[in-house]
Amino acid sequence: MTRSHVLYKTELVNGFKIFYREAGDPQKPNVLLLHGFPTSSHMFRNLIPLLAGDYHILAPDLPGYGLSDAPDHREFAYTFDHLGELIGDFVEQMGLQKFALYIFDYGAPVGLRVALRFPDRISALISQNGNAYVEGFSKEWEPWQRYWREPTPENREACRDALSPQVIRDIQYRHGTTPELVSPDGYMLDIAYMGRPGADEAQLDLILDYRSNVALYPQFQEFFRNFQPPTLAVWGKNDPFFLPPGAEAYQRDNPKAKVVFYDTGHFALETHAAEIGQEVYTFLKANL
Repeated sequence: MTRSHVLYKTELVNGFKIFYREAGDPQKPNVLLLHGFPTSSHMFRNLIPLLAGDYHILAPDLPGYGLSDAPDHREFAYTFDHLGELIGDFVEQMGLQKFALYIFDYGAPVGLRVALRFPDRISALISQNGNAYVEGFSKEWEPWQRYWREPTPENREACRDALSPQVIRDIQYRHGTTPELVSPDGYMLDIAYMGRPGADEAQLDLILDYRSNVALYPQFQEFFRNFQPPTLAVWGKNDPFFLPPGAEAYQRDNPKAKVVFYDTGHFALETHAAEIGQEVYTFLKANL
């Protein structure tokens, strides 16, 4: 694996600023990296250099995250359909006619909506703790599921704890791994982004809309069955939110899917970037 410089850019998509990281030769196979909650493309800072020597890498900040525009939730629909539409339009503007799709956490329902829109463009699928099966849900989802069933102000308020600095640091980042291995930079940056005015309400809107993703699981799974994209699941097995059965379930609809577990938590790249990078690199070399 050879290394490449990372460029930091913005693209105006339907009047909306999308910040993204780009690396590698645009003439080489494309890889689109989609981050999750509560983070940004910063989570891929250690992975991108491992792949960019042989691939063209694009890693946007989702709308409402990182350095992309984050308008007030009263003026912008924070739904996964809307996020998927904007990222799909970003794909169009970047001219990605074929690309491998790397999905993590919220990046899974966003990216899989893009895959439903452009099924023939997906050259490979890599899921890093990116759920598409009900088997993947842990008991940690119970407050959110209660909110989905009964979207009352009280149930909305009960979900607010998920946005707190303590949960981001101790549950999102450090649970299930050796805390001393986790750089503070990632979670402190996410905490800062979550502390911006209005960010909490936007995130609570998305928490409610997450139920729309579960409703789409049958369509995502139909895409896996019908198109059989080469698939790799790289999974932190100690993830408190997305359980190992959610990774293994990919093999139900695509029997050739490869599943690899790592002894770490939700943000597996924070502790196992080198190992995951090598696995992803080998997978892409074999399939693109």
